[in-house]
Amino acid sequence: MSARERHEHNDMLFDNNIEEDEEDQEEEDEEEEEDEEEEDEATENDGLGSDESDAESMPWIAWFCSLTGHHYFVEVAEEFIEDDFNLTGLNSIVPFYKEALEMILDLEPEEESAKVPDVSIVEASAEQLYGLIHQRYIVTRQGLQQMADKYQQGHFGACPRTFCQSINVVPCGRYDLPGVETVKLYCPNCQDIYSPPSSRYQTLDGAYFGTTFAHMLFHVYPELVPTITPKIYQPAIYGFKISEYSRCGPRMQWLRTKVDSNLLDVRGNLVGDSHEDKN
Repeated sequence: MSARERHEHNDMLFDNNIEEDEEDQEEEDEEEEEDEEEEDEATENDGLGSDESDAESMPWIAWFCSLTGHHYFVEVAEEFIEDDFNLTGLNSIVPFYKEALEMILDLEPEEESAKVPDVSIVEASAEQLYGLIHQRYIVTRQGLQQMADKYQQGHFGACPRTFCQSINVVPCGRYDLPGVETVKLYCPNCQDIYSPPSSRYQTLDGAYFGTTFAHMLFHVYPELVPTITPKIYQPAIYGFKISEYSRCGPRMQWLRTKVDSNLLDVRGNLVGDSHEDKN
């Protein structure tokens, strides 16, 4: 064999060795990837299993309040729910009231309750019942304290209005009956309401917080009332303020102070105002 042939033969052997090494390396990489995937699957399964077991061992009220979009809620004390007086009238509003109450209190359903055709119906009723109980609970001293703690920690978010300087807001409803309007956020500084910025809260019923709570909170805890001086944006053109009577002028100030015409008599005075009789 000539030197050239020996050289070519050695090159072929070298190339074959490289290919074999590459194939071995690829097989090792594939085995490592498979092992990693199996480990990931095992970890995920362990995580899912632990989450499921945690959810099963968690009381219904704690589980409900931990759900995404339910962070505005506080956990209602079971003692409050167990008092029939606190639930007066709710049985006529919530369907499957008895079954829903059993679910909320983690009670074993009775035989009649077990005949409900679809558990999801009871779950929906339990959500509505808890929401209406929550509306009543958060105006009690204990409930107000829990909501005040969440307010101070900023759990409800901040006012989107620039001049309110990120003052904390509280959830409120414009109606006390469910199914009318979703929850709003009340700012104690500008005293206006806003829609929640996140879509996760835009399906939450405003009745679960009611019309009373937001204002009672600052009445019971006056120290929570912000001290920022209310300020209204003043539009200007080349430094000259635009009159509020202009079509493009500021509307907020005079709309807020505008008196309802139904409250005025023919002379333009407030109905019931006795100052006109004074000489």
